[in-house]
Amino acid sequence: MDAPAWLINTFGVIAGLCSMASFVPQIVKILRERDASSVSLRMYAVTMIGFTCWTVFGALSGSWPVTLANAVCLVLVSIILALRLRFGGGGA
Repeated sequence: MDAPAWLINTFGVIAGLCSMASFVPQIVKILRERDASSVSLRMYAVTMIGFTCWTVFGALSGSWPVTLANAVCLVLVSIILALRLRFGGGGA
């Protein structure tokens, strides 16, 4: 089945918005409580690598929804990782 480009991009944008929105509550919670000790350092490090790869994949494949959404998610995950390092105490 060949779907029109506008439909494919619409689903890409919706998926990207959902992905981006999913990290915002974690950032707000960390900033509000000034505590990120329960955030997994390893999980967010691996997630950063994944979003980096997805961003490059999107750019190389010419898919702007994939590129843009994953680049924004990479920034959000980087913020969480930085907050974890700042407010997280010890341990991984």
